[in-house]
Amino acid sequence: MIKIYHNPRCSKSRQGLAILEASGKTFETVKYLEDKLSASELEVIISKLGIKPLDLVRKNEAIWKSDFKGKTLSDKEIIAAMVSNPKLIERPIVVNDSKAVIGRPSELISEII
Repeated sequence: MIKIYHNPRCSKSRQGLAILEASGKTFETVKYLEDKLSASELEVIISKLGIKPLDLVRKNEAIWKSDFKGKTLSDKEIIAAMVSNPKLIERPIVVNDSKAVIGRPSELISEII
């Protein structure tokens, strides 16, 4: 099952959703700002993306700059920061079985669906 972790207020996330809708494939939309992810869910997504937790952080968000920037954080602490502050999670994320991409640019989504 294809899943998109989506923020409706984000233009890139809306573009990603449009790509999935146009594909005609069945998918699930997860509005992760409303339905917060657990640390274990986030760990699975990060593993499928093949990146470090820090690479999933939106470093220009005010909460990152004020509370976390410049600190030495473990991967678990970075994941905990994203769980507590889901606005820090880069978007959109599309997962298809064992593969996942961050849809920036949105064309990357087409590669895994």
